[in-house]
Amino acid sequence: MTETLMRSLSHGYSALVLGASGGIGQAFRWQLEMDAGCGKVVCLSRRDDAFDVTDENSVLRAADRMKSEAFDLIVCATGALTINGLGPEKSLRQISQHLMMAQFALNAIGPALILKHFVPLLARRKRVIFAVLSARVGSIGDNALGGWISYRSSKAALNQIVHTAAIEVNRTNPSSLLVTVHPGTVKTDLSAPFASGHKRFEPNDAARRILEMLDGLTPDRTGGFFAYDGTAIAW
Repeated sequence: MTETLMRSLSHGYSALVLGASGGIGQAFRWQLEMDAGCGKVVCLSRRDDAFDVTDENSVLRAADRMKSEAFDLIVCATGALTINGLGPEKSLRQISQHLMMAQFALNAIGPALILKHFVPLLARRKRVIFAVLSARVGSIGDNALGGWISYRSSKAALNQIVHTAAIEVNRTNPSSLLVTVHPGTVKTDLSAPFASGHKRFEPNDAARRILEMLDGLTPDRTGGFFAYDGTAIAW
């Protein structure tokens, strides 16, 4: 492929995909490897690298192995809706302390640890992008249906974590862009049990849409929460 997808990044840019063994993570990897402007794609996943975002030592070891890198783009595609065979709650009666803790560990604390240890691996004094996959159901303002309390809350927490991190990173690099992204409903194992009646995107289409959207966001949008089409989502 001769097309350059991420035109706002320097030619030959270096990219890192976290959670690269999942459906959309694999699609990000493929899109970036096919991008004529991308010089290097590094991938990490639990399946292939024992990269466990719920274990800070695992995150630290992975980052330490890459301490000589300077990434222009980091995409975090980790997370889960169903954990240990248990899906999201439908009512208050179904709240489980252990399930809620597991949701926060994977969907909020895990990305916070990733930010802690991988933000230092971003290139300095130039445009860089750090995108973390979130979900529209993490929007408090857009919640009119209820349910899914643990998952919704973990994603709302994630949005706040990234927003706060973006403020800090911007102080030393005003060209940085840190955002959370709603990918839409994608044809993956994560969405399959809950996708009835919903239009679903093929993973490669979803990944491409997101990368094109990120490419068009300017640094003044850092800290925001965006859908795959670039529209801002209410907190």
